[in-house]
Amino acid sequence: MERHDYDVLIVGGGPAGLSAALVLARARRRVLVLDEQRPRNAPAGHVHNYLGREGTPPARLLEIGRAESTACGAEIRTGRVEHAEALAGGGFLVRTGQSSWRARRLLLATGLVDELPQVPGVAELWGTDVLHCPYCHGYEVRDRALGVLASSPAAVHQALLWRQWSADVVLLAGEVELTDDDRRRLGARGIRIVDEPVVELAIAEHRLRGVRLRDGSFLEREAIVVAPRFRARHALATTLGLEVVEHPFGEYIASDRQGVTTVPGVRVAGNLADLRGQVLTSAAAGLEAAAALNADLVDDDTERAVAAAEFSPGTERAVADRVLGDRRHGIAGGLPR
Repeated sequence: MERHDYDVLIVGGGPAGLSAALVLARARRRVLVLDEQRPRNAPAGHVHNYLGREGTPPARLLEIGRAESTACGAEIRTGRVEHAEALAGGGFLVRTGQSSWRARRLLLATGLVDELPQVPGVAELWGTDVLHCPYCHGYEVRDRALGVLASSPAAVHQALLWRQWSADVVLLAGEVELTDDDRRRLGARGIRIVDEPVVELAIAEHRLRGVRLRDGSFLEREAIVVAPRFRARHALATTLGLEVVEHPFGEYIASDRQGVTTVPGVRVAGNLADLRGQVLTSAAAGLEAAAALNADLVDDDTERAVAAAEFSPGTERAVADRVLGDRRHGIAGGLPR
């Protein structure tokens, strides 16, 4: 039987990957995490809605997660996984540069990439004064002058949602067509509409000052809301044959709640499988996938143990001795056929 270096190899060391590593290490599994150290939320100042960790800087949260999982025996290495394949005898081979590892199971937690609107200044202020999730950042910009930069029909819903945090919300509709009903609903909530397209964000000392419009006018704003397209980092997943699902807001890998995919032995967790997952829900998804992986490995370990016991010469001799002993004592029985 071919020996594997690890029970589970996890690709991605974000909240989902580290949460899974902690669970599996505590289950006394041999675990390796391979991480590029390119966290999606690196531009953000703090993590929010994470019970017990509210306001923690993203880098600090990952530092805590790495310390907790390695303290229980997990290994974490920095590196980009360049290749992964299923082995004919079972398990998987993973390569990073000149190094390679074998594992019985794979968990992919590679996350996603936010594809931002191509407006000058948006990428520069992403995660600070350019935001997308009201539950992640709405409280921090409450009562400020907000602008919702429309990039899809969902912009109307987005503007109505952000109205919960501020009475000063402007929908920068640009070339997105609004229906009469859209305009009535927005007007009823006191949301102004600017139809002139935005050409750039005005920035001074790394902070947003407002937006410049195509007609040359200027509108002061303190934060801009955008709707990125969420693109899963699925290059490795598709190499392994996993199914990519197209969604109006992006793409993700198909799986069930426990991360089961269409490829046996490969599971996914976090934003790779859930475009809307926040830090806390991604960590929870890592826990679910890890617990299911351990149960799967327990079944595999048991089947191997049963097979070894049934076919080992010593076991056959022991069974024969027991049956003969039973016969001497008048107990019915016989050798298994």
